[in-house]
Amino acid sequence: MSHPYLSAVIDLVREAGDVILPYWRSELAVEEKADASPVTAADLAAHHLLSDKLSALDGSIPVLSEEACDLPLEQRARWTRWWLVDPLDGTKEFIAGSEEFTVNVALIEEGRVVFGVVGIPATGRCYYGGSDIGAWASESSGEAKPLRVRSENSGTLRVVASRRHSSAAQERLIAGLKQTFDALELVNIGSSLKLCLLAEGEADCYPRLAPTSQWDTAAAQGVLEGAGGEVLDVTGVPLDYAARADFLNPSFLALPQGVSWRDRLIELANRG
Repeated sequence: MSHPYLSAVIDLVREAGDVILPYWRSELAVEEKADASPVTAADLAAHHLLSDKLSALDGSIPVLSEEACDLPLEQRARWTRWWLVDPLDGTKEFIAGSEEFTVNVALIEEGRVVFGVVGIPATGRCYYGGSDIGAWASESSGEAKPLRVRSENSGTLRVVASRRHSSAAQERLIAGLKQTFDALELVNIGSSLKLCLLAEGEADCYPRLAPTSQWDTAAAQGVLEGAGGEVLDVTGVPLDYAARADFLNPSFLALPQGVSWRDRLIELANRG
């Protein structure tokens, strides 16, 4: 099963990457938003392209972008489906000259991800998927491969961590995992690529007990769910995207569905 808008959104994510790349590793003015996060002309160029072209694709579906999120909760709460967009996820990585920045677009319906597309402008790779359609990674050549999470680790638990963000609770959880498993390997990577790494079967777990926003995770959650993974809050309930005043996600745990250590991970996340 596919979705009638998926192919068009993949093309738009690649177009957004094309407008970002001229700014990459060049002289770049960086401004600070009200929440102290950085924004550049590259963020805004991708935002305008995606907002305009997603609206042209289907004018009945509103667009919620990180760069234009000043919309009242009362208005957003009436939406039944919407585009959730991060025009440039990993702006700090982008500014630093890293390849680990992405373009994220997800279609949300009744608070759940229908599908998500995550593009990596620096490499041309694009991840896409949803729980009802599967998941793939495609190269700029057009060659695509299906994605599947790994069902069980082989003695070493590979845990994805944020390069720039952690918390005391997250460090305690990782310490508990080190006591639980024979061996644990930490993998640091930026932006929404952490969830995509799980979807590729290259890691086992991504615990995030530090702040994220809805546009940081929705598209990659679609990819992971399409590959057989899940993203849960710390009570074990699937992470959703219901309208909220502050756009912040709760702490969450990303992992393959059905693994034997699922309950142990939830237990460790709740130790506080």
